[in-house]
Amino acid sequence: MCGRAVERRITMRVNDRHLSFYYEPDNDMGEIKIDPAKTALLIVDMQNGSLVRPENDDKEHAERWEPFYKKIDEVVLPCNKRILEAFREKKMNIVFAKVISHKNDGSDRSLDHKGTGFNALHVMEGDWRGEIVPELAPQGYELVVRKTTDSVITGTNLRLLLNNMGIDTVVVTGIFTDQCVSGTVRSLADESFKVWLIEDACMAATERIHNNELEILNNIYCHVVNTDEILAAL
Repeated sequence: MCGRAVERRITMRVNDRHLSFYYEPDNDMGEIKIDPAKTALLIVDMQNGSLVRPENDDKEHAERWEPFYKKIDEVVLPCNKRILEAFREKKMNIVFAKVISHKNDGSDRSLDHKGTGFNALHVMEGDWRGEIVPELAPQGYELVVRKTTDSVITGTNLRLLLNNMGIDTVVVTGIFTDQCVSGTVRSLADESFKVWLIEDACMAATERIHNNELEILNNIYCHVVNTDEILAAL
């Protein structure tokens, strides 16, 4: 078979969670397999401005978002920290992505970041809101890419960097599951990266939105697994 490309076969399922209608009949079960030399961790938008409770927040808004902050504090941040520490211990590649405007007037932002209310995303480098939370602060030569889009792949040169580094598999964590995480996962899949999305290391505004998006993404754009499962495979 000289000169013939070998097709990478992708197992459809590794567990029975977040299983959508499309894949309920599929019995093609497999295992979580990670090659440390070809795998990178991508932490999406774990920034102060989204994860730290605002000071002087009005009562109604604070109560509305409290379940999100509670999940971040009790589950999402600790899980991210465990995964990050494991990747560092094994000297695996780590990438952080954050939303940062390049121009003072924010004109470089994508249309979906130029909205009002929740979608008014304009933060400059050096602004506390745009920094990665201290618990996950980048170290040494860990990559930090800055984007003005939802998808990290669309808004940066990360695809090129990953290819240059010999990466074909990406473990994704971060926020928000249905927005920047989803856009990134879909883009990675379209670029033929194998994607593992860590369900307890990412979050949407609500559990309902989070779980709905995991079901949509699972078994086509990525495989959804939890922190314990991915760590056991490293």
